[in-house]
Amino acid sequence: MSTDTEAPELYRQIPRAEWARLAAGMAQPLTETEVVQIRGLGDRLDLAEVRDVYLPLSRLLSLYATATKRLGADTAHFLQDDDSTTPFVVGVAGSVAVGKSTIARLLRELMSRWSDTPRVELVTTDGFLYPNAELERRGLMDRKGFPESYDRRALVDFLIDIKSGAAEARAPFYSHMRYDIVPDARVTVRRPDVLIVEGLNVLQPPPTPNDVAVSDLFDFSIYVDADAAHIERWYVDRFLALRHGAFSNPNSFFKVFADISDDEAVARALRFWNEINLPNLEENVLPTRHRATLVLRKGPDHAVEHVQLRKL
Repeated sequence: MSTDTEAPELYRQIPRAEWARLAAGMAQPLTETEVVQIRGLGDRLDLAEVRDVYLPLSRLLSLYATATKRLGADTAHFLQDDDSTTPFVVGVAGSVAVGKSTIARLLRELMSRWSDTPRVELVTTDGFLYPNAELERRGLMDRKGFPESYDRRALVDFLIDIKSGAAEARAPFYSHMRYDIVPDARVTVRRPDVLIVEGLNVLQPPPTPNDVAVSDLFDFSIYVDADAAHIERWYVDRFLALRHGAFSNPNSFFKVFADISDDEAVARALRFWNEINLPNLEENVLPTRHRATLVLRKGPDHAVEHVQLRKL
C-alpha cells in the first residue's frame, strides 16, 4: 500500500519541527486534564503534541474561516444583498483507529478558543449509518462503515441545510454502546461559526457525476494518515482496551467479547481488521486522501511526523 500522498506536487510538505515553529508565541489553551479527557483509547496525545501540531493547525483553520467569512460578506456587498455568511465546514477523514475522532474533538476545543471562531460544533457521520435493521435487510451488517452502509443523501441534505444558513439542522444520533441509531434522538446544530464533520468516507467522490459529493460542502478537509501496519496494531490495542471498558457494560452490543481470553480477543480483532476495516481502508478511504486540503502523517507512536498542505 502506498504511503505517499498522490500527486505530491499539489502539496507543500512541512516537517514536524518546521510546523511546530509556527506555534511560537501562541499560548497553550488546554490543561493536561483537558487533553486526557479529549484523548481517545490508544491515542498518546499529550501537551507537546497539542502545542507542536494541533495549536498551529487550529490557528490556520481559524484564519481560513475568517477569510471565508470576509469573502462571503464582500460577495454579498458586491451583489447588493444581505450578508448571509454560513458556517465554515471542516471535514476530518481517515481509517478506523487512526485517531481522527480525537483530532476532531481536539480541534473543536482549540478552535473555540480563538476569538474569531468561538462557536464550534462537531458531528460524526456515524449518525448517518443506516439503522441495524435496515443494514440487516440489505445484507450489509458485515460492511458497516463501507460507503453503502451510510444514508449519503441524508448527510448531504444535512450539510446543505448548514451551508444554506438554516437556523438549525438536525442529525440522527448513533450510540456506540448499542452499535445502532437511537430512534427519535437527534443532534441539533444551530448556526455555529465552524462545523467539524468527522467520518471514514467524508472525502468520497459522488456516486454519479450528477450527484453532490459530501466534500463539495466542505471549506477545508483533513486526512489523518498512517501505515496500515501501525493502524492494525492500534485497532487491536483498542479492541483489547474496550474489553475491560465499554464491552463489559451489560447494555453493550459487544458484551459477548468481554469474557473471552486475550488470545481469542486478538484473533477476533484481527479478523475484524482483515475482513472489514483493512479492505474498507484500501478500497474506499485511502483513495480519497489526495482530495484533502491537509494531510497529517502519523508515525508508529501516533505522533504526527509531517504535515502536507495543499498549495493554494
